[in-house]
Order: sequence, then structure tokens, then C-alpha cells
Amino acid sequence: MTKGIDNTLFGLVLAGGQSTRMKADKFALKFYGKKQVAYCYELLSAVCKKTFISIRKEQANEEEIKGYPQVSDRAPYVDIGPIGGILSAMNQYPEADWFVLAVDLPFVAEETIGHLLKNHDPLKNATAYKSTHDGLPEPLCALYTAQSQAAMANYVQEGKTCPRKFLINFEITLLKQIEPNSLDNINNPDEYQKAKKSLKRK
Repeated sequence: MTKGIDNTLFGLVLAGGQSTRMKADKFALKFYGKKQVAYCYELLSAVCKKTFISIRKEQANEEEIKGYPQVSDRAPYVDIGPIGGILSAMNQYPEADWFVLAVDLPFVAEETIGHLLKNHDPLKNATAYKSTHDGLPEPLCALYTAQSQAAMANYVQEGKTCPRKFLINFEITLLKQIEPNSLDNINNPDEYQKAKKSLKRK
């Protein structure tokens, strides 16, 4: 269970992906009787002072997300993937710590959020879960402290854009997942259907 609102923490739902392989916007997919963007927003809003949807500028008026607080990718962090969304949010609110959650993680649950929040180290650049597939950090369900902004900005200035490699190379806290598949993502229609069937069996 989560521990309540953290007044120093902002939430960021990453919804700016192109969804090319899915052939539909991932934020509009349904798993729990509601659009996934709404589900993720509610998860973070339960523990964060403010929560925003990270988008590309042209998504601002999409029906499923136009009613939510938004942070759009901004120069120089446009078209570089999730790390651009994270840095755009950090630039807008530089004093905040950020709980980042990708919209394409259908198995993420309140317990996933709460366990990471309970065990994060505010003195490290970030706290993340360890992948159950390769043992590497999972960067898109992670808590990034305000102090990580400078290191992340320098990383991008060097032409690097992989958030996982950023976490690998900087001081972070790495946690074991409490549910083995909680951070499995979906990328195509077949994976979407399999995820829905799996969730119905729970």
C-alpha cells in the first residue's frame, strides 16, 4: 500500500511515444475498465503533490489526455524519446523530485508504486526496479531526484538518449520487483490482447 501524498514529489506519466508498432495510441488502451492514461495518472496522483502527462506538443488536444495537466517536450529535448519528456518536466519544475511511469506498463499496480516510494534513497540520483529479464534498471517506473537533472542533461548533451544506460552509469538505488512481471511492457496488438487475458485471470 502507498503511504499518502508526498509534497516534495511530482508525478509524470510518459505518454508521448509514437506507438508505431501498436498502431494505436497506448495511452488510450483499456485494461482496468478505463483508459491506461487515466489508470497511470490515478496511481501517481495518490502519492504525488502534482501529476502531469508527458506528451509531444501535437498531442495536447487528444481527447483522452486534453483534460489532464500536461508537460510537452520542449527544445532541446524534442524527439529523443522518454528522456526528453523527463528533462522537459525537470526544466519546468527544477526543484521537484519526479516519479516517472510509462503508460505502456499494464501490470503495474499500487503496490509497485508504494514499494519503490517506501524504499527510495533521496541522496541518490534515482531509485528504480531491477528488470526480471536481464537484471538491468527499469528506467520508466522510477523515481528521479532533482539532483539528477544536471547529470541527465549532461548525458543528453553528449548525444546519449537511453534512460536505462543513464541509470547504469550513475549512482542509483536498485530494488527487486515484488511481482515478477509488474514492469513488462506491451508494444504490439498481440501483446495487448495477451496482457488483457492475463489480467482477467487474476
